Order: sequence, then structure tokens, then C-alpha cells
Amino acid sequence: MDLGLNGKTALVTGASRGIGLAVAEALADEGVRVVGVARTITPELEKVAAATVSADLSTTEGAVAAVTSALEQVGGLDILVNNVGGGDGDKLTLGGFLDIPDEQWRNMFDLNLFGVVSTTRAALPSLIERKGAVVNVASINSRLPAVGPVGYSEAKSALSSFSKRLSEEFGPAGVRVNTVSPGVVRTSIWDGSEGIGAKLAAANGLAQDDFLAAIPEHFGIASGRISEADEVAALVTFLASEQAANIVGADLVIDGGTVKTL
Repeated sequence: MDLGLNGKTALVTGASRGIGLAVAEALADEGVRVVGVARTITPELEKVAAATVSADLSTTEGAVAAVTSALEQVGGLDILVNNVGGGDGDKLTLGGFLDIPDEQWRNMFDLNLFGVVSTTRAALPSLIERKGAVVNVASINSRLPAVGPVGYSEAKSALSSFSKRLSEEFGPAGVRVNTVSPGVVRTSIWDGSEGIGAKLAAANGLAQDDFLAAIPEHFGIASGRISEADEVAALVTFLASEQAANIVGADLVIDGGTVKTL
């Protein structure tokens, strides 16, 4: 299938590892000139990206600077993938609502929502001109508000709502905005030594490998396994392509059947 992406340009945030890196690789394989944005630029990202930008997207200044640099380096944007999100595992506090300081709430929303708002606002003029596509990476936590670190599900719910607003406002101008909501994905967030997976394993008194092995059964994943980053990247790439030309305002879940509601 020809996705019609060859020669287009894309800005991918949080592109140094995990889902973001997989998206950058998948787009580059389709002939897209990718600008990868991350706080730390990895050799893996430099290998596939046409250009890279080091920026902290949890700040307005960082987001605007990243988009400005991208536009200067590739001349305009056809695709924006807002993948940056989650949170630094070493800064997360686990517990109930009364255990969590306001700082964690602010950090969660700065990275998972406000950074996306600022990045998108800066990129939209070019996307409107080129009738481009935006894909926001949310989470199934947007549908499971009582699951995960306090503040994370709420921020992802807000991101999904923001995506729908954008699709309604800019769809008539030819800009398609959609959301991808992954479940558990095998990335450093879950299998790294400083990610949320390590914290949850320790909180449950389990070795991290044993904790990861138990996730499919514990979460009721119908497929019996967690997702891989390249599977999420394939879905993002399809949504950004001409083959998805009339998919507008959708929130597509890729979770192996974790979410049970209609």
C-alpha cells in the first residue's frame, strides 16, 4: 500500500526513544523528512532524522523554539506527531490523591497537555497552509481515570478533549487531527530501571521482569501480551497518511483489548 508520504515533512516530539523513536523510524522509512525533538538527542534518532532539535517541551518557550527550528530546517510541516508525554519516573510519587503534591499535577499537565498546546499552536499555520495532519499520542488512561499515577490519566483525558476540539475547528480547513491511545507498550517507561514499571514492581514487592510478565493477566489484556512500539508507530504513520484522508477526530485505541467498554 502506497501511503503517499514520500517527500513530506514531519515534526515528531519525544523522538529519542520508545514510541517517538519508532514513529520517527516508520515515517523515515516512508520517505518522510523527520525533525525529531527531545530533551536529549540519541544516536538512534540522529540516524533516522533529517534534523534534530533539543528542547524542553514542557515549557512554552521550548515548544515554540522547537517548531521555529523545525520550520527553518525543513521549510514547512505536513505532519505533527505530539508524542512527548508521560513523566520522569524518578520524579513520580505513587499513592492516592491526598499523597500527591500539587507539583506533580502541574508537571503532568505541563508535559502532557500544555506542551502539546504550545507546540500545536506554533505549528498550525504551516499545517493549515499544507493541509496537513496532527496525531496526538494519548493513552487508554484517558478512559480509565482512576488508573496510573495521580494526574496522568487526567492530563491524557484533557489531551483527548483538546484533540477533538482541534479536529472540529480545523477539519474544515483541511487539517486532520486524530488521537492514538496506547495501552501498555514495551518501552523504557515499563522495562527501564527508572520508569514507572520499576516503581510499580517495587511497590508490589516483585522483580521487574516478573511484574512485566504478569501485566497481561493482571490488566485483562485479551491478546495476552503488551504492545510493541513499532505497532503503535505503524498506526500513527497510517493516520498521518493519505490513506486515512477521511479519518478526522478519531481516538484509536491500541491496547490488545485492555479497555472493555464500547
